[in-house]
Amino acid sequence: MDRQYAYELVIKLIKNKNLIKHSLAVEAIMRDLALDLNKKNSNYNNYLNINEFDEDKWAIAGLVHDIDYEETADDPLRHSLIGEKILKENGFEEDIIYAVKVHNDAHGLPLISKMDIALFASDPVSGLIVASALINPERKIKLINKDFVLNRYKEKSFARGVNRAQILACEKLGYNLEEFIDIALKAMQKIDKEIGL
Repeated sequence: MDRQYAYELVIKLIKNKNLIKHSLAVEAIMRDLALDLNKKNSNYNNYLNINEFDEDKWAIAGLVHDIDYEETADDPLRHSLIGEKILKENGFEEDIIYAVKVHNDAHGLPLISKMDIALFASDPVSGLIVASALINPERKIKLINKDFVLNRYKEKSFARGVNRAQILACEKLGYNLEEFIDIALKAMQKIDKEIGL
């Protein structure tokens, strides 16, 4: 799947600028997670001649994960099911479609692949990072660090809408919370201008 095609579909179906920024943030996190996991697992993957951590595919899953959100915002039980339909109609690969479908925990579907787990955890962590950046006096993502975000994670009254249990799915990828937040934050800092932070 071509990234430009995916991006054009996103901006065609999503008009809310903040939602587009969120999609770009999750795309960046997913790409950097795949890159990091590739480094950690390169010997094993080379031996088996597989590419379980395809950076482009993971990034596209992150980019399109909320493609139906404007249509389903008032009906969380339809969210990601309509997305599944849109992605199928537009020729996306089955594993991307499934990852998008299962990122909504309302459906209670099993996370099967590493990509499923990564998207499930990346979606809420991006929200936590944005909320953390916005309470910085200068509202700049480059002025916060992983410890700052980690401390906000521990404050249950901060960003109440962020599903902290979902973020902890990162452990199924072999990361502790601090490592995961560090990768996600650095990924988002790379695209600070695109996400307006």
